Amino acid sequence: MTEPKDIKLYATHPHPCSYFSEREARTIFIDPELAPSPAIYSALSRRGFRRSGNHIYRPDCSSCQDCIASRVPVGLFTPNRQQRRVLNRNNDVVVKISAVLSEQAYPLYERYINIRHQDGDMYPPSQEQFDNFLSKSNASTEYIHFYDDDVLIAVAVTDVLDDGLSAIYTFYDPEQTRRSLGVFGILWQINYAKSLNLPYVYLGYWIKDCQKMRYKTDYRPIELLMNNRWVLLN
Repeated sequence: MTEPKDIKLYATHPHPCSYFSEREARTIFIDPELAPSPAIYSALSRRGFRRSGNHIYRPDCSSCQDCIASRVPVGLFTPNRQQRRVLNRNNDVVVKISAVLSEQAYPLYERYINIRHQDGDMYPPSQEQFDNFLSKSNASTEYIHFYDDDVLIAVAVTDVLDDGLSAIYTFYDPEQTRRSLGVFGILWQINYAKSLNLPYVYLGYWIKDCQKMRYKTDYRPIELLMNNRWVLLN
C-alpha cells in the first residue's frame, strides 16, 4: 500500500501570500489526479496537509513558518461561557447531513462572500469557483446543512478522516449576526465528532498575526503542529 512518504509532491512558484500583502508564499501539493485512500488522506492531515477542491496541499514557505496546522482534541474540549451562549441561541436550528449540496447553497455562498469577504481571494464569487472549491470533493465529504425552519442559513463542508473531522469551509447567512453561525458550525462539528467517537476536529491553519485566522485558538484546549509534533495548548 502507498505510504505518505511515497507520494510525489509538487511545488508552486512563489506567489503573493493570501494573508500578508508584503510576503510571497509557496505551496506543496500532491498530484491532483491522485485519489488518495482515506487512510493516506488521514495520514496527510496529521502531517499538516489540507484539502481545497481536489488539491491536497500544505504551505512550504522558506522564510516564514506562520501557518500552523491546528486541531481540537474533542475529548478534552469544553465550551466556554460565550460558546455555550452560541449553542443556546441556535438550539432551534435543524441540521441535515448530505453527500451533495443543496440547491440553496450557492446563493447563500454568493451572499456570504459578497458581504463578508470582499477583500479575499474568493471575491468575486462565481458558480465555477464554488464548484471547484466545494463541490469537488472525495468519498469522505459530508455537507452539513443548517436550517431555520425551511431556510438554509449555513453550510459546513467537512471531510471524515480516520481520526477525526477536517473542517474544510463554513459559509452562512451574513445577516444572521446574532446567531454567530461561524462559531456554531465549529461547535456543532466538535459535538458531531464526539458522537462518532472521533478524537479530533482539524481546523486548518492558525496564524497568530492574521486576525481572520487567529480564531482557531478560541477553541481550547487545541493542538498545534510545531516542528512536526502536535503540541497541546490549554
